[in-house]
Amino acid sequence: MRWRGLSRGLFEGPPRALYQRVGARYFDAAVGAIVLNGVAVTGFGVITLVLYVDVTGAELVLFAACLAAGYTVEGLVTGLYLRRAAQPARSWLAGERGQEATLRAWSAAAGLPLVIVRQPSLYALGAVGAAGADLLLAGQLDLPAYKAALLFPTSYLLYLSSAVLRYIALELGTRPVLEDVGQGLPVAPRPDFLRVSMHQRLLATVPMVTWGASIIVAGLVTENSRDFDTIGLASVVAVGITAAISIWLSLVLADSVSGPIIDLRDATRRVGAGDLGVRVPVVSTDETGELAASFNAMVAGLGERERLREAFGAFVDPAVTERVLAEGADLRGEAVEVSLVFLDVRGFTAVAESTGAHEVVGRLNTLYEAVVPVILSHGGHANKFIGDGLLAVFGAPERHADHAARAVAAAREIAQLVRKGRAGDLEVGVGVNSGRVVVGTIGGGGRRDFTVIGDPVNTVARVEAATRLTGDDILITETTLRAIGPDGDDFEERPTVPLKGKTATVRLYAPRNSGD
Repeated sequence: MRWRGLSRGLFEGPPRALYQRVGARYFDAAVGAIVLNGVAVTGFGVITLVLYVDVTGAELVLFAACLAAGYTVEGLVTGLYLRRAAQPARSWLAGERGQEATLRAWSAAAGLPLVIVRQPSLYALGAVGAAGADLLLAGQLDLPAYKAALLFPTSYLLYLSSAVLRYIALELGTRPVLEDVGQGLPVAPRPDFLRVSMHQRLLATVPMVTWGASIIVAGLVTENSRDFDTIGLASVVAVGITAAISIWLSLVLADSVSGPIIDLRDATRRVGAGDLGVRVPVVSTDETGELAASFNAMVAGLGERERLREAFGAFVDPAVTERVLAEGADLRGEAVEVSLVFLDVRGFTAVAESTGAHEVVGRLNTLYEAVVPVILSHGGHANKFIGDGLLAVFGAPERHADHAARAVAAAREIAQLVRKGRAGDLEVGVGVNSGRVVVGTIGGGGRRDFTVIGDPVNTVARVEAATRLTGDDILITETTLRAIGPDGDDFEERPTVPLKGKTATVRLYAPRNSGD
């Protein structure tokens, strides 16, 4: 845990600890932190003042109290805006769940820093508080009221610096909430609201730090006086230094930091669109370079997985592939009602003996290239290629109440394709049977196979073999005939044929129109 905190950054630890401690009251605690931030900025203002102006202890205390009061009022108003804007997130922390509520909570927490920084009334309050403290101090020093205008740039720039720091603190403070809320969303949400880019944040924070450092250094080398001339001049000079040096330096720094991140963002969007060939250039040796290298390794892994998925899909039915990817390789066996189609090439032994091996494989592939799409188009699953035979299943793994009608329709279409020579020059017999089987994965030693087990599987192979005796292209069992309902009128019964391995008589039916 310590290593994780150090790797994330020094200032991320306190918000996470506070969130774990207060939970649902986290945003109430954030209001208190905002007020304390104003008190801390007041301390910095007092230090800056004593570096330039010769004030007594009583004068300093009164000035500090007035400045702190202004920051406290501004902080409390900020707290009201914060509580209102964070209401969806507060409700989520209080126990409201659901995908819509979770998405609203995430969006509210993510947009909170920008909502606060875009409130004009806060800047007006900051100006009033700074001007009030300056006028009070001018009166204590017996200076004309207009002299307070010399101190106002310093006081108001100090307030603007506190607003920038508050924005950064709110961004850090909302991270534990965003992580917690984001776990309840199926996909990490992408911000669809206005936001401050990293480039813009660097452009705001670097000049702020430069101005603060400049005015402190100048105060250390100047003599104190009972007026505001020196501090007013120092503030103007510090602004000039910031404009001349710090802004262009912040631009260079912003480009060096945000450039690689922008590349990574664009590449991520391309990956989301399906481009797994994208790579991010590794142009540095810091964390951004490490992130780019990790991204490239991740995309390479995704590409390898996609190639494996495509190769897997060439050997396994897509429906089975999706189930394996979703549920794992161990698909538990379950008993379901299905219809089975068994197809076998007639006279294959003679074909294999009189034809070269490559030609035999080519002719079988031509047949299957025509047959498999027919099976898939009717919602079936090509379960097994057994040399010159093919077993197809309808009703598993995808469930279909009309599995028998689908199987019969596929068998008739296959017979037509073969009869018209659209599946090559091989002849086939097709058997169809329906019944309850067990479907799932079997195997061992790290190998698994999705299969169907049961007497209907054995029977359908015997039904196809009977087509050689009856002379039909298609034979279906009585079980399948009853399952297809009124469409069974298109079939007529064939004389009883003994089926190998079956003691009970199985009634067989063929299409009335032999050319169908």
